[in-house]
Amino acid sequence: MTQPRYLRSARITAAGLVVGALLLTGCAATVNKSGTSSSTSDNTNAMLTIPREDMSTFDRNFNPFAPAVNPMVNQAIYEPLLVFNPAKGDTTPWLATEWKTAADGKSITFTLRDGVKWSDGKPLVADDVAYTFELQKKLKGGYEYLVGATAEGTNKVTFTFNKPWSPALYEVGQLPILPKHIWSAIADPAKDANATPVGTGPYTEVDSFQAQSYALKKNPNYWQPEKQKIAGIKMLAMSGNDAANLASVNGDVDWSTQFIPNIEKTFISKDKEHRHYWFPPTGAMINWQLNTTKAPFNDSKVRKALSMAVNRDQVTKIGMSGYAQPADCTGLSGNYEKWKNPAVKDNCSWTKLNVDEANKVLDEAGYPKGADGKRTLKDGMPFEFKISVGASSSDWLSVANVISQNLQAVGVTAKVDSPDWASVVAGYEQGTFDSGIVWSANDPSPFKYFNNAMGSATVKPVGTKTFDNYHRFGDPKADALLQDFVAAGDEAKQKDVAYKLQEEYNDAAPLVPLFSGPEWGDYTDVHFTGWPSQDNPYATLSDRSPTTVLILTTLEPRK
Repeated sequence: MTQPRYLRSARITAAGLVVGALLLTGCAATVNKSGTSSSTSDNTNAMLTIPREDMSTFDRNFNPFAPAVNPMVNQAIYEPLLVFNPAKGDTTPWLATEWKTAADGKSITFTLRDGVKWSDGKPLVADDVAYTFELQKKLKGGYEYLVGATAEGTNKVTFTFNKPWSPALYEVGQLPILPKHIWSAIADPAKDANATPVGTGPYTEVDSFQAQSYALKKNPNYWQPEKQKIAGIKMLAMSGNDAANLASVNGDVDWSTQFIPNIEKTFISKDKEHRHYWFPPTGAMINWQLNTTKAPFNDSKVRKALSMAVNRDQVTKIGMSGYAQPADCTGLSGNYEKWKNPAVKDNCSWTKLNVDEANKVLDEAGYPKGADGKRTLKDGMPFEFKISVGASSSDWLSVANVISQNLQAVGVTAKVDSPDWASVVAGYEQGTFDSGIVWSANDPSPFKYFNNAMGSATVKPVGTKTFDNYHRFGDPKADALLQDFVAAGDEAKQKDVAYKLQEEYNDAAPLVPLFSGPEWGDYTDVHFTGWPSQDNPYATLSDRSPTTVLILTTLEPRK
């Protein structure tokens, strides 16, 4: 279930559009050319064309358990039981039509939709759902609270938990379901390429596969044939934002979600009638994570002092081109506005710029500033460390450079370290890094965010691989509150606990929250209409989120 964070977080950005870096080799002749005119027949046969800026080539691997799964596997090929839309806060039943939580909170029973078939024509049954979770736990782990999933006949499946677990609805409900009759016959499901996938999604048929591009055409047995209005999807491999941005600017693609600096000038102005973007603040909180297994980051006073030295207005304006909003000391992104504790939010101190107070805290905590203006640690060594960010994420590199410059005002030296993302993430996962800019959990409820930020159960020893809680911080007070949260029977009770979690977060400062990550999304409606927007937020405008399937089943060719 856990995908490499950097794939989601890597905005693989560029400081500008560098003409000449276009790497549309083998693609330019086949993509849609989004001029300002098009015919109905052209649009009926047109492929929805999307660049993938973080994959320079594709392998024919459609295994959802693969470390670098191909685009659209979990959006167009496999589908979940339900879809939560953070832009509107509502939930759409999908492969399940209804669900019921037991009175004791220790089980949920889903009823599957009648008439759903896999793309090979076989029916979706409850055994498929139960098997998916058996395989998921075997290959990827997680779901420690899940005792098992049991099929009841062909259309009901019951998930049983070892204790009341209120976040389970969305955690199990949003996992894409796999066909048992296919996967149970595969010798090594973890490594099999699944080159010819069988799914329930709207676009399952792999066509014209090349290292630089591939197409997904209509599932011949889709359960909503009336919603397969577009001919198919064409994915283009791009080696970074320069190439993807230029493809967008040139009108070679219909939809993209990479970072585009100065989007009004570089993209919208080329065709104001047809080009649009929408960046709702529903993304995850972007944190500066300090490795708390290392001194001085194991000192909450140091974490708060460093946070007070960060100018978040500069971080968001310079690093994020003004697209993001500075964080507050609740730690929660714009996805959780209704969960925020106003008493905490309105009285933030350590997430606001205050250089004098930061210097004072560091002085009092025993990190003296020398005659050269630079501080030393308690052992007399220089107070210096690295901020690790992948080389291709120029927006986050800008953020790291802003922080590095800000810290000079408090006598601390931070060097920006920017190898490739694979090296950076390996350091995060093994716990060998000093600090880094990191994405966070963004589930429907804030449970996972706080669990990964402060839950002792998510803390792994240095040298043991982890996909969460890279900063390795556990808090017994938070542990007790997290248990209260999962046992809470309704959202009102959860909200009360979430308020207390924010109070503890504000006290402990396990992370340095920087800004709410926007959900990027831009498009041209030359070929297709029906896009989500601020006025019609039926989905976010992301091509890689759970709501993407809602867009794929809404778009239609422009007439």
